[in-house]
Amino acid sequence: MTLPHTGRALADAAPVPYWLDRPVRPDPLPPLSGSHTADLLVVGGGYAGLWTALLATEADPDRDVLLVDAGTCGWAASGRNGGFCAASLTHGLANGVERFPGEIGELERLGRENLDAIAATVAKYDIDCDLERTGELAVAVEPYQLDGLAADAELARRYGHDVRLLDRDEVRAEVASPTYLGGMWDADRVALLDPAKLAWGLRRAALDLGVRVHEHTRVTGLARDGTALRATTAGGTDAAPGAVRARQVVLATNAFPPLLRRLRSWLVPVYDYALMTEPLTAAQRDAIGWRHRQGLADTGNQFHYYRLTADNRILFGGYDAIYHYGNRVSPALEQRAATFTALASHFFATFPQLDGLRFSHRWGGVIDTCTRFCAFFGTAYEGRLAYAAGFTGLGVGATRFGARVTLDLLSGTETPLTRLDLVRSKPLPFPPEPARSVGINLTRWSLARADARDGRRNLWLRTLDRLGLGFDS
Repeated sequence: MTLPHTGRALADAAPVPYWLDRPVRPDPLPPLSGSHTADLLVVGGGYAGLWTALLATEADPDRDVLLVDAGTCGWAASGRNGGFCAASLTHGLANGVERFPGEIGELERLGRENLDAIAATVAKYDIDCDLERTGELAVAVEPYQLDGLAADAELARRYGHDVRLLDRDEVRAEVASPTYLGGMWDADRVALLDPAKLAWGLRRAALDLGVRVHEHTRVTGLARDGTALRATTAGGTDAAPGAVRARQVVLATNAFPPLLRRLRSWLVPVYDYALMTEPLTAAQRDAIGWRHRQGLADTGNQFHYYRLTADNRILFGGYDAIYHYGNRVSPALEQRAATFTALASHFFATFPQLDGLRFSHRWGGVIDTCTRFCAFFGTAYEGRLAYAAGFTGLGVGATRFGARVTLDLLSGTETPLTRLDLVRSKPLPFPPEPARSVGINLTRWSLARADARDGRRNLWLRTLDRLGLGFDS
């Protein structure tokens, strides 16, 4: 049901990502033109590429690292997400137990170390990204979801995590919503941060260490060039075409059309959408509680995620995960009125006491999704190129781990990371069109139907479960 005040609340929302709509932001760096050489070329200036460049230079200050991005660093998913920085490398513990049962304990340990290392990097380079180790509160909004929370809590405790189950009164004492029936507070596996500020801080740190960065530089092709690889580039309207001859290359383009053809069967770009409110007044904050500032997510298939910002706005996103035929990616797809209306209606159903609050921003962004819901890795061109992709909405944290893996793969030496089944295996591929679009849309319909039928999964979803296939954001 669409509430009557939803339209008024959205009327003045700017159609741009809140995180990127700042009066002070880094000046753009010039496009690459002419011919260049590098020890390592990083293609993509989101988290995956920035972490790769930074870690490579930290490990070897003499390594000549060059990073290029088709836009500006952090302009895509890295500057549009909810700012949930999770320790999980496997899109949740349950998914990891199902897919990597023999090494999930090690993956959980690596994930905790990874989250700690991100916080340490933020402190080391004085990155002002409002990082808060608040944890996450998963909430049940339907009775059938309570058993799932209890099972998740039992599993988390088995692997040593600090979780607490909350009944209806306890969860509403944490955050006051009439929709909450119970919750699980996970205290140690999620941090919240300002995603664009993290990307900009990593960019500054990389530049300070000597990484060369060129923005508005799109790589148009890759080819062998003797013992190296040659990347051809196209810059802005005033920039001449360029080329980089690099001894090694890391692809970190994630959801965008891949330069490596083999990746196309494993990835689909999915659009996710979010709203940001205006800052809450003191009275509005009192009305909802939320004193511990946890990240929040409900536990339906079509789930919402939401959190407070440093200036006490509420980001509210998720629910719809939209795929466009033929893996279409376009700026025109970043606005979707039906989804924004649905999100606003769901927001006021969750927090009716905030009636009259208005949204300041509405936006969408594209996520790289794969059938196993977590990143996969590999090499090409006789080991001269490495890639990580398929982070499926949890890349804020897992991209740093992905950067470590790609650098280990390029080393040509077996390491504890490259021995992991997570690294050595691949997800099942998506079928080609038109079966791809038909299957994804049937899955979306089935997931919505399951949410409306107390979680009961139909034959299609049960078949996908048996095959180890899925679709998620």
